[in-house]
Amino acid sequence: MNQAPTEQTTSILTLNVAPTRVLRGAKALVNSSNAIALLGNRPLVVGGDCTLAVIKPYLQPAIAQLQAEVANYGADSSEASLAALHQAVEAHQADLIIGVGGGKAIDAAKLLAQQCNLPVVTIPTSAATCAAWTALSNIYTDAGGYLYDVTLVRCPDLLILDYDIIQTAPQRTLIAGIGDALAKWYEASATSAQSEQTLIIAAVQQARVLRDILFQKSVAAIAAPGSALWREVVDATVLMAGVIGGLGGAQCRTVAAHAVHNGITHLPIHGSLHGEKVAYGILVQLRLEELQGNQLAATARQQLLKFYSEIGLPKTLNDLGLGNITIEDLQRVAEIACAPKSDIHRLPFKVVPEQLMAAMVSTTIPTHGKEALSVSSRVKDEVV
Repeated sequence: MNQAPTEQTTSILTLNVAPTRVLRGAKALVNSSNAIALLGNRPLVVGGDCTLAVIKPYLQPAIAQLQAEVANYGADSSEASLAALHQAVEAHQADLIIGVGGGKAIDAAKLLAQQCNLPVVTIPTSAATCAAWTALSNIYTDAGGYLYDVTLVRCPDLLILDYDIIQTAPQRTLIAGIGDALAKWYEASATSAQSEQTLIIAAVQQARVLRDILFQKSVAAIAAPGSALWREVVDATVLMAGVIGGLGGAQCRTVAAHAVHNGITHLPIHGSLHGEKVAYGILVQLRLEELQGNQLAATARQQLLKFYSEIGLPKTLNDLGLGNITIEDLQRVAEIACAPKSDIHRLPFKVVPEQLMAAMVSTTIPTHGKEALSVSSRVKDEVV
């Protein structure tokens, strides 16, 4: 006897796992003219002035036969910035968007392309994030505070990962990218380690492999820019990290570590990179889990503290340039990170601002059995 299909068997899942095409290698951009021309003849190149100046010798040969125009996205991927870019698209009658730069420039380009129903090419100029891969754009205030993210209908049509260009970026950007990529494991495992869904299992396991690659290869890769080992770590931070979010979705992409990052962006101090704030956020998340009695989290935190020391990732608020943060600012960060729709609530336990504040000021405190920081009485003493 045939049974009526259940809601679960008839539900439709949309996955945006990967860009349509990826070109990677030394001189990949210089040799990409045919691939770009297949997507459009009148590209609008979106980036920042400094980045565009650096990339011009690589980009010009690739678009020399096209009618290209350049548009500066501004300092942040904001609603005001997008409005100005829309005017640039219309004025140029663009039929293709090319995003060049770091995460914010590429996020702006991807969302602009979706809003204008145009194809998009992403060209990362550092290995600081996986933005060039993903079907996601983050929106910030004009002052750099995180507002919200937008899930896009597809990944980029073409991603060009040129190792020669990546090597022109400061070494700090790759280190930050390592921090951002590491978060995939600690966030995905916290929310999805017990999942029985095939693709989420795959995403979590890929996140574990990514973590192991970074633990094993990062120190040597940082010491040898341009080497084969360095290229493997670049691939891990830009490409493999993107695969995990594509397969596993938001719950394998952003949890407490990114929520902490989002809160910190609202402070009037912007000297740290995205991945540096996320890396610190991983320690905060592990401290939250530890305060819930999770001794595996305590062990993981100590392991990360050692690794961070080896490659130069921040371990404390002071390392982020926030050594003089006030209790009021710390509370503001915690309240934003714990807002009702925050990713922090994907954790398997409730988190309130006071708990988060305690975790934020105790990321390097040694573990002593089941001893835990008193959430109610010691936060202020740790800050001031």
